[in-house]
Amino acid sequence: MWPCGGRRQRRLGGAALLLFVLWLLLRRFNWSELVPLRLWGRTLGLQTENSQFLLEGMPFRIFGGSMHYFRVPREYWEDRMLKMKACGLNTLTTYVPWNLHEQERGKFDFSQNLDLVAFLSLAAKNGLWVILRPGPYICSEWDLGGLPSWLLQDPEMQLRTTYKGFTEAVDAYFDHLMPIVVPLQYKKGGPIIAVQVENEYGSYAKDPNYMTYVKMALLNRGIVELLMTSDNKNGLSFGLVEGALATVNFQKLEPGLLKYLDTVQRDQPKMVMEYWTGWFDNWGGPHYVFDADEMVNTVASILKLGASINLYMFHGGTNFGFMNGALEADEYKSDVTSYDYDAVLTEAGDYTSKFFKLRQLFSMIIGQPLPLPPMIESKASYGAILLHQYISLWDVLPTLLQPIKSELPINMENLHLNDSSGQSYGYVLYETVIFGGGHLHSRDHVRDRAQVFVNTMYVGELDYNTVELSLPEGQGFRQLRLLVENRGRVNYGLALNEQRKGLIGDVFLNKTPLRNFKIYGLEMKPGFMKSLRHVAGWSAVPDYFVGPAFFRGRLWIEHQPQDTFLKLQGWEKGVVFVNGQNLGRYWKIGPQETLYLPGPWLWKGSNEIVIFEERTAGRIIQSVDIPYLGRTQYVD
Repeated sequence: MWPCGGRRQRRLGGAALLLFVLWLLLRRFNWSELVPLRLWGRTLGLQTENSQFLLEGMPFRIFGGSMHYFRVPREYWEDRMLKMKACGLNTLTTYVPWNLHEQERGKFDFSQNLDLVAFLSLAAKNGLWVILRPGPYICSEWDLGGLPSWLLQDPEMQLRTTYKGFTEAVDAYFDHLMPIVVPLQYKKGGPIIAVQVENEYGSYAKDPNYMTYVKMALLNRGIVELLMTSDNKNGLSFGLVEGALATVNFQKLEPGLLKYLDTVQRDQPKMVMEYWTGWFDNWGGPHYVFDADEMVNTVASILKLGASINLYMFHGGTNFGFMNGALEADEYKSDVTSYDYDAVLTEAGDYTSKFFKLRQLFSMIIGQPLPLPPMIESKASYGAILLHQYISLWDVLPTLLQPIKSELPINMENLHLNDSSGQSYGYVLYETVIFGGGHLHSRDHVRDRAQVFVNTMYVGELDYNTVELSLPEGQGFRQLRLLVENRGRVNYGLALNEQRKGLIGDVFLNKTPLRNFKIYGLEMKPGFMKSLRHVAGWSAVPDYFVGPAFFRGRLWIEHQPQDTFLKLQGWEKGVVFVNGQNLGRYWKIGPQETLYLPGPWLWKGSNEIVIFEERTAGRIIQSVDIPYLGRTQYVD
């Protein structure tokens, strides 16, 4: 009897020990109660072995989704992460935009919506691993691919190479960035399981030593997790660096595409770093969409082949402010404000059919119930908003802006502004005195679009396609004004070194170069917008008025503010500010017709709306509860 009872006790003890070990393992990989003391046993991190990933020695597959903290209001970070978990994802990927964190040389900002530690810690809290993509170049349809524009002050600058002026700037940036992210690595108790070396360098590949430089810049500053590279098929073999796992980017799964990875690295796990769930839009084009069933079927095929995947984008968000990028292939095309991307979640974080189809797919693969999807936030339609006051740009200039005087035109980046870091975004106004009229020729030195005025009379526009205008004759001396907009720097391709904005060379009147300029930097930063509020000269809006001018009105909200969308029908082209926040650009050529206004940026009570309109102004704007991103076209 006793021996039998002893065996039973030993069995019960063994079962209890097994349950305890399983409980420890579950605790170890359950990030809902992340405490560093519970993570003392982490030593191995993410590894590759026999064509599979191992995490702490156990088989692991990456089900990832991209979301960028700088494109999403901080108040919504956690909501989007919970939706990732509810979709069945286990990993979050994010870029780090250098041009936001170091907007002026030597001045670093990791606060508020740029609080990277808070973002990554929130991912950990919500059970998500992180693949960090710190650049320095990120592409991402973001101005200059995330590189700060002040780099272009150097006329000899060679971006994304081992050119000394570039590497010195990268080193200074990484000296500030890496101490922030190093403690958040897996082996130190954090969520970061992998770090990407640069981004799609195989499509640039101007310097064979550059990728090794970036890799060592990471390793020498304490990065210890698995390194990866990321390229499309054509750039894959040119973007490799020893010691980093190569991953591939695509939307259509061509036959043999994943096997192609074996030609550049043997016996390694397959990883699709960017599976493009949709596509981005350019001004003047359609709103691109990608069929949900085709997308999910491709994801299923990728997973059936045993590969890991990252959905780019899971949630796109918004290019708030002036931060959109541009393309320059056959012609220059700037990206719209919305980064909806036809992604798994909409620009405002709502579910799409892609979400529920993917949730069903990942649930079957994982083999266990997923968390319930969070409730979506309702959207508000606040109706018509009257813009009842205006002030002309010409009346603002002498009060709020001090001109820079120069014999020659100066490009935006080399203006003596912002502690010698130049001007990065917005508009630049060039004024000079002319006698008579004649033939004005830009010699293709306008970047990107100039409105031309004689005194305050609008004459026409100069851009990439229009390089000459006729100026009317007149008596005596007159002011010639060129209001030049930076519509967004190219973020992809071989033309990054040529992305200086404003007037980048001489403009000619009757074959004589213009000289003796007054140059005004119109950046529309928060300080400027605050000063604009108190400037004298605001007047009632007449029945018809042509800009450039600022218009303002009030939106009154009785209850808790909610997300809404601003529709600017009857307005031509400009920028919208709400309570000092730059929502981004609008343009009547579309496709985008509404601007996303997050509820957390609104206040209960009175909300100030200011619009900078370049040309034709309406009298009202509409607050609606449904976005309209334009006529759709399916991605080929």
